[in-house]
Amino acid sequence: MSIHEVFMPALSSTMTEGKIVSWVKSPGDKVEKGETVVVVESDKADMDVETFYEGFLAHIIVEAGETAPVGSAIAFIAETEAEIEQAKSLANSGGAAATPTSSPEPVAATASAATPALASQNGSNHKEGRLVASPRARKLAKELKVDLTTLQGSGPHGRIVAEDVEALSNKGKQPAAAPVAPPAPVPISAPVAPPAPRTPAPAPVAAAVPGQTVPLTTFQNAVVRNMVATISVPVFRVGYTITTDGLDKLYKQIKSKGVTMTALLAKAVAVTLQKHPLLNASYSDQGIVYHSDINISVAVAMDDGGLITPVLQNADAVDIYSLSRTWKSLVERARAKQLQPQEYNSGTFTLSNLGMFGVDKFDAILPPGQGSILAIGASRPQVVATPDGLFGVRQQMEVNITSDHRIIYGAHAAAFLQDLAKLIETNPQSLTM
Repeated sequence: MSIHEVFMPALSSTMTEGKIVSWVKSPGDKVEKGETVVVVESDKADMDVETFYEGFLAHIIVEAGETAPVGSAIAFIAETEAEIEQAKSLANSGGAAATPTSSPEPVAATASAATPALASQNGSNHKEGRLVASPRARKLAKELKVDLTTLQGSGPHGRIVAEDVEALSNKGKQPAAAPVAPPAPVPISAPVAPPAPRTPAPAPVAAAVPGQTVPLTTFQNAVVRNMVATISVPVFRVGYTITTDGLDKLYKQIKSKGVTMTALLAKAVAVTLQKHPLLNASYSDQGIVYHSDINISVAVAMDDGGLITPVLQNADAVDIYSLSRTWKSLVERARAKQLQPQEYNSGTFTLSNLGMFGVDKFDAILPPGQGSILAIGASRPQVVATPDGLFGVRQQMEVNITSDHRIIYGAHAAAFLQDLAKLIETNPQSLTM
């Protein structure tokens, strides 16, 4: 008998269980080796999962929307059609599938969502006419009752994305009757000087139902575990006021070239970290870990709850234009929950900005495995005393750094903030060089 178990894969080092977002294949469908069969939600992203075997998807054990521990069986694949009924019987009896000559092997592997090859595979395109759609598009189509077969995808290789589903759903409908799609995730790193004094609505965490308890999402549970892990870390905080007139002026000059304020802030922090490697380090039981790269994580709130930190890798060495393009790509893939693990867990220093909400200052919680996080408040016009003894109006923002006191002391953090302020206030143009 050649019946194989499909196991719940470990998509990240912190993943203990996964949730089935959708089955790309249905029971009885032919599957090719290396073809996507299921989309799994880990603690940070939705990942396409491929099969190592060729045959037929005989039986689904864990349905869409259900959760299973890493390593547990979620489906059976039969090598021949004749064995499909045997697989169903095996599932009903609770038995394990194995060939007589070998022990069960995992048959699911993560697919690289960042490559064009995967984009063409997502949704079983091995057969002519099969749908190619992102996990978020499939989820949204189900919610809005949109038939994906009627859509022409606008994504890479004709991939159907969430925007295609929203456009069809809203077409020809009155505004009052149109379904409301979830808002895009709010990057917690926006221009320090908002163009208008408007307070945006925060991203919803879950549908609020009075009198009911709404279960936490996989993302939210991951945040809970990380936050609990930081309780045992002794931290301290240092605040600083930075004048942003020069930075704001530079941003207005180059934003038409695709430069984002997030990239400018990340670049400024990364360049300053070159002079302060201890702020880019982290604690371990063996001592201080000095990281060879400066990778800036930027906190982003997800629209369905939870928090993720896409990473701008080697931010000190990458030019501002490439850095901005990379950030745009990271946010788009974070929105679709398509980030690869190294794109959200390789950070060495974190930025968190609530300035777009009008927050003056706040304390950020130190992420596990890092030495510091910088909280950025709103940039506001302030009346200040000028060097010539007069009064003037300057744009200023409050920043507040939280650091691991086991390896970083107050003087270290203060020196870093001084140099960061000096760069932003006196030489912001250097960020474009």
